[in-house]
Amino acid sequence: MTIIAPFRGLTYDFSRIKDFSNVVAPPYDVISEPEQEAYYQADPHNVIRLILGKKKIGDSDWDNRYTRSVDFFKRWESAGILVHADQPCIYVTSLTYDPGNGDKQRTRWGIIALVRIEEKNSGIILPHEKTFSAHKDDRLRLMRACNAQLSQIFGLYEDPDNAILNACKKDMDTPPQITFQFGDGTTHEMWILQSPYLFKKVADAMSDKRIFIADGHHRYETARNFRNLMRARHGSRPVNRAYEYAMMYLSNMNDEGLTILPSHRLIKNAPDFQLQPFLEKIEEWFNILKFSLSSPDLTRQCSALKEKLAEAGRSNSAMAFYHQKVDECYLFSLKPGAREKMGDDLHPSLKKLDVLVLSRFILQKGLGFNQEDLDNEEIFHYESSMKTAVSQVQSGNQKMTFLLNPTKIGHVKEIANNSLVMPRKSTYFYPKVLSGLVFSKIEPHEIVQVY
Repeated sequence: MTIIAPFRGLTYDFSRIKDFSNVVAPPYDVISEPEQEAYYQADPHNVIRLILGKKKIGDSDWDNRYTRSVDFFKRWESAGILVHADQPCIYVTSLTYDPGNGDKQRTRWGIIALVRIEEKNSGIILPHEKTFSAHKDDRLRLMRACNAQLSQIFGLYEDPDNAILNACKKDMDTPPQITFQFGDGTTHEMWILQSPYLFKKVADAMSDKRIFIADGHHRYETARNFRNLMRARHGSRPVNRAYEYAMMYLSNMNDEGLTILPSHRLIKNAPDFQLQPFLEKIEEWFNILKFSLSSPDLTRQCSALKEKLAEAGRSNSAMAFYHQKVDECYLFSLKPGAREKMGDDLHPSLKKLDVLVLSRFILQKGLGFNQEDLDNEEIFHYESSMKTAVSQVQSGNQKMTFLLNPTKIGHVKEIANNSLVMPRKSTYFYPKVLSGLVFSKIEPHEIVQVY
C-alpha cells in the first residue's frame, strides 16, 4: 500500500525572492563545474550552496562542503530567507518546455508530497536503474549534516483518467505562489494546497498505486539508509515519524507532458581501436548502413540522423556510430535472431533494451570493454543532445559516440515490474525536477499526519 502525506515544507520567503530563477538549480548530478560556479554567482542564496557545495583545499572533518551546507541552511532559516509552512501542504507544479523535436510546447504536472519509504522487495516503490555506493555515501553525508531532504525524488504513477491531478486542480482557484522562467527556457509554476479534504482524496487514490522511480535512485536509497540510522537512534515507533518518509515529485505516467530523452554514449579512449576490424566483427550481429556526415550544417544532419535512427528503431534495436577523423556515420540495426545471443544470464525484458544490446555486442564483444570499464566515468560519458555528442567527437574531446533512441516508457515499467534494474544512464527524463522549490526538514520526533 502506497502511503503519501502532506508536510510542512520549508520554502524561500516568496516576498523576499524577486526572481526565483536565481535561487533554484537542477539536481546535483547533472551540474558541471562551470555550471556550479554560475549558480554560485546567480544569487547568494542559490540552492547550489546546499546541494553541491564547493570543495576547498584544506577541507577537514569539521570544515567541508557538508558542514558548510548545513551552516548556510541554518543561517538562511534563522534569517527568514527560508520559512516553514504553518500547516501541512502538498505542492502542485507545472513545467512548460520545448521537447526539442519540432513538437509544440508540452506541460508536465507534478505533485510534491511525502511518500513512506518501503523495503527493497515490497513491490510498492520500484527502481529501474543501477546505483553506486560513492554517490549514496555523498548524499547520506549531506542528509545527515542537514537533517533535511533538499531535492525531490522523481516518481511516476499510473492514472489513465488523471483523477489525482484533476482533484488537485479543483483546489487551485488562486494564482500560483511561484511563477518564473528558468535559464533553460522552461517555465515553472507552483501552487501550495492546504485542504485536508483534498489530502484524504489524493491519499486514497494513491493507496493502490505503485511508484516507479524515474530519477533520484541514489536519493531514494539514501533516504532509506538515513531512515535506518534514525530508527537505530530514535526507534521505529510511532510508525509515522518524519524520517520514515521521502519527499517526492510525483507525475502521472500517462501525462502527455512526460518526455524521455536518449542517453548517448561517448567514449574518451578505446585503446588499439581500428575501424575496419571493428565493423567486420560486429557485422555478425548487425546490418550496417553507412552515410555521409560531412556537411557543415550539423543541426540539419543530426535532425536527419535522428529520423533515420527512429525509423530503424521502430521494429528492432538500432544505434548510430560516429568516430573521429571520418566523414561517415554508421547505422547499426540488429539482425533477426541476434538478440538471443546476448547471453542466458539476461532476463527477456532486459534483452529488449538498446543500451544492453549496445553493451553486450558492441562495447564488450566489439571493443573489448569489461564491466568495470563500463562503470568508469573516466572512460564513458553521457549526453542527451545528439548534436552535442557529435560535436564532442568532431572537436577531439571524445574519440567516438554511440547514438541511441530514447528508452520507451513501456520498457521502464516492464523492467521495474520484474524487479530488474537497467544499466546506469538508461533513461533521461526531461526536464529534470529543479531543486529549491521546497525542502523537507526532518525533525526526529516530528509525526507526519496521514489522511
